[in-house]
Amino acid sequence: MSAKPIKSALISVYHKEGLGPILDQLKAMGVTIYSTGGTETFIRNHGLDVVPVEDLTTYPSILDGRVKTLHPKVHGGILARRTPDHLAQLEKYDIPEIDLIIVDLYPFEETVASTEDEAQIIEKIDIGGIALIRAAAKNYNDVVIVPSREDYGFLLDTLKEKQGTELEDRRALARRAFAVSSHYDTAIFSYFNEDGQLPAFKKSEMQAKSLRYGENPHQSAAFFGDLDQMFTKLGGKDLSYNNLVDIDAAVAIMAEFADGDPCFCILKHTNACGVAVRSTQLEAWKAALACDNISAFGGILITNKPLEPEVAEEINQLFYEVLIAPSFTDEAKELLLKKKKRVLLEYAHLNQQTVSFKSLLNGVVQQDTDLSAETAADFKQVTDKAPTEREVSDLVFAAKCGKHLKSNTIALVKDRQLIGMGCGQTSRVDALKQAIIKAGQFGFSLEGAVMASDAFFPFPDCVEIADQAGITAVVQPGGSIKDQLSIDYCNEHGLAMVMTGVRHFKH
Repeated sequence: MSAKPIKSALISVYHKEGLGPILDQLKAMGVTIYSTGGTETFIRNHGLDVVPVEDLTTYPSILDGRVKTLHPKVHGGILARRTPDHLAQLEKYDIPEIDLIIVDLYPFEETVASTEDEAQIIEKIDIGGIALIRAAAKNYNDVVIVPSREDYGFLLDTLKEKQGTELEDRRALARRAFAVSSHYDTAIFSYFNEDGQLPAFKKSEMQAKSLRYGENPHQSAAFFGDLDQMFTKLGGKDLSYNNLVDIDAAVAIMAEFADGDPCFCILKHTNACGVAVRSTQLEAWKAALACDNISAFGGILITNKPLEPEVAEEINQLFYEVLIAPSFTDEAKELLLKKKKRVLLEYAHLNQQTVSFKSLLNGVVQQDTDLSAETAADFKQVTDKAPTEREVSDLVFAAKCGKHLKSNTIALVKDRQLIGMGCGQTSRVDALKQAIIKAGQFGFSLEGAVMASDAFFPFPDCVEIADQAGITAVVQPGGSIKDQLSIDYCNEHGLAMVMTGVRHFKH
């Protein structure tokens, strides 16, 4: 199939960078160019003849530039099918055919990100550009649409190779055009619906990265978003679907400890199997690894401080998938990058999205992300005995850990170290028993340890088992109609218990 030639083009772009080579190519092809405003000036300064849109429409740009290309003499030449009937109408009304539209929209998202001035934001809602994009994309059989500066390269390569476009080129650009226009409209809607007054699910991400596979090799997968905004990847293999899920969990739990003393977390299948806070990073690493040095194999590691050389030496002895830190010393990088497949990530921040969603059944569920973080000030003492200062510190630590383990979950903590955890169990008693077994398996004494539960105790069995294991203080949300049974047991056996009023189920 021979390429369809381009005889005329309308160009209206916000960003002019990269437009020059296309103008040179259009000039070489003898294309008549229509334009207006700043784009017209740019084209003229580039040395090309250009027909002002105002000459075509016989109307000036009006309303501070809000109306320039919204006119039948513009859109008629774009939307006309190249059929005898439509062409006759164009001739009757003296409307030229327009074969190529190049648009780059007002930067609405960038404006929202850079200012809170609503007047500025509203003025960056592009009207004429969106209309041009949709009109040209609808008529892709005859018209070429370039909807973004990101498509300049594709257009230039195509014109140089073919001196025109083929139908498959125009259809591909139309597909891109509707992606650009729908994303733009979603961004505008999201701005106006920031507080969620209108119940509508809208999410659009233009950046996509194909992954090797999904959760399992037979599942295809892709990541949509800008990871580079959050991480700098220093080395290692491409991130997998499972890596990304685990990294998300690692960021969520480390956000709880970001501003405190040196902390290390080790995760496996999104669950923390080792968490510790110490006065030095090396001590924090050793304590986190000691929590469960078996599960740590092949895990995700994250710390809240720049990674030091002596810690890198220790970590280098372990097989891990991903290591995350705010930065790495030169010595640490040099050592760790010798293992080519190990992924090293520097994070710019640990911010989490305030809204979470996932596909479910034949739709999507959306909820506020669980960003509630209980402190000692949120604890309500419900037993006769109050927790000691050390126990309060450990209870806060345990509550943070329990929040990020799959339900049902129990976290056992002593001296700011996760010494036992049970998660993903169908009963809370099983989760506690699992946590006690793990603590014993790795040589920890539970005498003086504390316990956190992600949800209330419907019966006193958990506090009884904890007491028998040596645990002396408990934190839980409360809210069971039988809370008093657990409180009574604690009072009778000298345990301290506090309640937060906040449940942290995680599924």
